Amino acid sequence: MATTTNSESLDYSILGKEVSIGSVDKELRLLWESDEANTNASLINLAIYSEAEGTILENSEVIHSITHEHACRALLIEINREAPEASIRAWITTHCNLSGGKKSVCCEQIAFHLTGCETGRLENTVFAHLNSDLPLVFWWQGELSSIFAERLYSLIDRFVYDSAEWANPLESFKVIEQAINGAGHFLPMDLEWTRTYQIRLAMAGLFDDPVASGALSKLSNVRIVANPSHETAALQLLAWLVKSMGWKLEDKTAQGEYRFKSTDGVSIIAGIELDASSAPVGALEVSSPECVVKVCREAGSGYLHQELQAGDYQLSTHTPANKDEPSELVIDQLSRGGKNTLYSTMLPAFIDLLDS
Repeated sequence: MATTTNSESLDYSILGKEVSIGSVDKELRLLWESDEANTNASLINLAIYSEAEGTILENSEVIHSITHEHACRALLIEINREAPEASIRAWITTHCNLSGGKKSVCCEQIAFHLTGCETGRLENTVFAHLNSDLPLVFWWQGELSSIFAERLYSLIDRFVYDSAEWANPLESFKVIEQAINGAGHFLPMDLEWTRTYQIRLAMAGLFDDPVASGALSKLSNVRIVANPSHETAALQLLAWLVKSMGWKLEDKTAQGEYRFKSTDGVSIIAGIELDASSAPVGALEVSSPECVVKVCREAGSGYLHQELQAGDYQLSTHTPANKDEPSELVIDQLSRGGKNTLYSTMLPAFIDLLDS
């Protein structure tokens, strides 16, 4: 995301036509009346929120890429809470896909720039322009702030965030847990969890092999390699293993290793190695005395390498890796849909690992 800059030096014209807050809906109608698009398409409300100056411009480009895959009404929201005076500006535009050289399907975008102390303007003014018949997917960028409270998350159906951006993930995840418990329809979507999707899929696929599945109860070591910027992704990957296998956390050693006990009484040692040259998650390796199962990825590669070694028996193959760009991860998550129940199931084990 962009760093804080001087808003007076930014060109907001790429956001479309600037309109007054009271005339947003009227101006949108006029915009469609003058447009040659065949269809105004929306399946969701997609809001992108940031408190970093200038990100509203970047996010307009992000919305353009997302609307190629997902029809939505887009709301871009940027708030400068440190500004001494309260103000709000709005712009409207459309993002259109082409068919036969002509615009065929278009999605609306409404951009809001707010300054000053936020005292309900987000819900009362900005959210008044949601399509009320559609679910709200809310992408929060950056650190959670006091704005993320019950009056906000009670309106959200699917909450997208990137915990790699958080300086204090334990504190922020406890807030997420509170939102899950306080709003029954609130579904969290962490991009760090999405970054591990293909690795989890590849590892589960290797254990379909009878040789690997026979070693499940004897697993004794776990090794995860990750980029330092994505340690939370590595911890979530470990929490997924812990929850899937029913392991119980015993302690964390002075060397930073985690010790678990399996349901069969086997001791497991798990370590996370941070490597600045690694992909977000560079490797997941689990082993027993007789078997080693590994999924790894080179930084920048579009493929994962899967390995299974058990004495003379060896298996080696490749499978697609996750994308790295946040917007591509969001597109992947929206494409899969679902209720993300595995993430919610993993979350308590992950918080325990953070807290240790």
